[in-house]
Amino acid sequence: MNIFLQYTLLIYFLPLIAFGIQIFVGKRLPRQGDWVSIGAVLTTLILSLALFAGMLLNYNPHFEQNFSFTWLETANFKITMGFLIDNITIIMLLVVAIVSSASHIFSLKYMAGDPRYSRFYAYLSLFTFSMNGIVLANSLMLLYMSWELVGLSSYLLIGFWFEKDSVANAGKKAFLTNRVGDIGFFIGIMLLFTAIGSFSYSDIFAGVADGRITGTLLTLAGIGLFMGAVGKSAQFPLHIWLPDAMEGPTPVSALIHAATMVAAGVFMMVRVFPILTPDAQILIAYIGGFTALFAATIAITRTDIKQVLAYSTLSQLGYMIMVVGTGAYIAAFFHLVIHAMFKANLFYGAGSVIHGMHHALHDLKDHKTDPQDMRNMGGLKAKMPITFWAMLISSLAISGIPFFSGFLSKDAILAGTLALVERTHSHHLLLIFGFGAALLTAFYMFRMIFITFYNQPSRPQIFARMKESPRAMLIPLIVLSVLSVYIFYTLPNINPLSDKGWFTHLVEAKESLVPGGINPTVHDIEESIHHSHTPAMITSLIVAAMGLLLAWLMYFKKTLSAEVWAKRLKPLYNLSYNKYYIDEIYNKVLYRPFLKLADWVAYLDWNVYDKYFINGFGKVTVWLAKIVGIADYEGLDQGVVDSFGRGTKRLGGSLKKLQTGKIQSYILFAALAVVIILILQVL
Repeated sequence: MNIFLQYTLLIYFLPLIAFGIQIFVGKRLPRQGDWVSIGAVLTTLILSLALFAGMLLNYNPHFEQNFSFTWLETANFKITMGFLIDNITIIMLLVVAIVSSASHIFSLKYMAGDPRYSRFYAYLSLFTFSMNGIVLANSLMLLYMSWELVGLSSYLLIGFWFEKDSVANAGKKAFLTNRVGDIGFFIGIMLLFTAIGSFSYSDIFAGVADGRITGTLLTLAGIGLFMGAVGKSAQFPLHIWLPDAMEGPTPVSALIHAATMVAAGVFMMVRVFPILTPDAQILIAYIGGFTALFAATIAITRTDIKQVLAYSTLSQLGYMIMVVGTGAYIAAFFHLVIHAMFKANLFYGAGSVIHGMHHALHDLKDHKTDPQDMRNMGGLKAKMPITFWAMLISSLAISGIPFFSGFLSKDAILAGTLALVERTHSHHLLLIFGFGAALLTAFYMFRMIFITFYNQPSRPQIFARMKESPRAMLIPLIVLSVLSVYIFYTLPNINPLSDKGWFTHLVEAKESLVPGGINPTVHDIEESIHHSHTPAMITSLIVAAMGLLLAWLMYFKKTLSAEVWAKRLKPLYNLSYNKYYIDEIYNKVLYRPFLKLADWVAYLDWNVYDKYFINGFGKVTVWLAKIVGIADYEGLDQGVVDSFGRGTKRLGGSLKKLQTGKIQSYILFAALAVVIILILQVL
């Protein structure tokens, strides 16, 4: 068996085996079986590293292996599924393995003592298995099956502490919102299957290249697939589930918001990019760009540390989706990989702070103070130095500061956007989305850093009891901080301002299969991006510096008063603070009318249809049955059947009198009969 297939099968199935063991016998195992899930995910990490090392040694950008089997076959069609292993797959497997391993290890202390500890690890394993299925799939069928499993496992993880109403509601909100996007995703898949007759990526690409699906129908199919990404990657207007998902445990937040569930939509768009039409691409770019800026404007007023990171994730996902629409989709994948490291690190850092706050409040017997509210923190740099440095490094990375990883991918995204504008001489609004979000990103990230770790403690009694988190929680922070430095993504090039390295060499863009698009050839795109690299880099550095400076003046030096400016810009502040009232609008326009419609339909069903039609039909049936019963019993049975029986009985009674048992009587009757017959013959 091919070694790639061997490793792939182990990576795919080990988390599933761990899930089965944990869910059935986990509670009866030592330490409730956490070592089973951790062992499985660390093994997948080792195997993923082995594949990654093989990719670097092979150094072939065109490497690809396809393994398929027939899943279902009838007289009319055949469905095949299997694994696609290329450089994108290997990189993504490693990303998932790193973040998932970090979540498993971080949870050792964070979830210690939870009554459903073994079940939590079972759900983590199921989630990892589902995500690996999305990464490895070579067909839309396996992709869709894994896609739905990710939705299920995320529902279980987000709603893990379901005893709390807000948590249960957050889980349901995530699940149902994703179902809306998945309906469009399913329609897009079926449009392609109906036209081409296969779910396989290779067959679909060949079918589009041959013109078996074109024009508006292909555009609709592409938009349908994108709808799946709108749900999973939380793009406007289906972004509402992601901030609420913060109700889940912090390791879950890191797992879902960093490299896995939310990245699934971006990863899928990278896979199917060659079949996207120009119209579909432009729609994708604008939705992504709007989401990037929209979410950033909300993040600047959050006071919950995890909410800041949640809206930051929304904004960064918008970046990735936007650049897919511009045609520079490899930049989206680059940012997906890099974002996974620093965003997971930020969530673990936030979890470390929250863990410390929980213990401090527990010592104070304070059950009212919110441990996630940054206004209750301050000065924590002195108490939690490792957590501080980890979050500072990741904040520099996400802000696009040189020498850190985020600078590389953000520069690539903004260069791709600028290149589109220069090629088409239109779509300038995308530049406002991109650079505006970059400015706000630096502002809200350092707002969080300054409020949480600098200045005087806002609650001295809490501060006095704060301490650094346990080693098991710090290991992921240290590892991910190191992976947030630029050098890991530019080697063998060590220039921190270069856009070249092993990633750009090994992950090459494919030609669009749709002729006449806004991005006609890969060469044109790469050429225009190369020319846009320097102006985009300079502009992004300027806007990032402006955002950082504004945060420094407002929340560190305090020469600018945040409260004063909030009052001056009160209408805008209220819009941001209340998240543009999107949830309230949905509640008024969608939820309440839908529930009222459901109540009305239920009333019609129960009080009208059932009561008057179904129950009335039943009453008529009972009445007719009684009439038929009377006719049957008193008419047919008693009038006909019983009368015939009584007549027969009387005849039998009369005839039995002839049976005397005397031979003389029988001879006499016989003689009479002979006489009667003779008389009849004479007559």
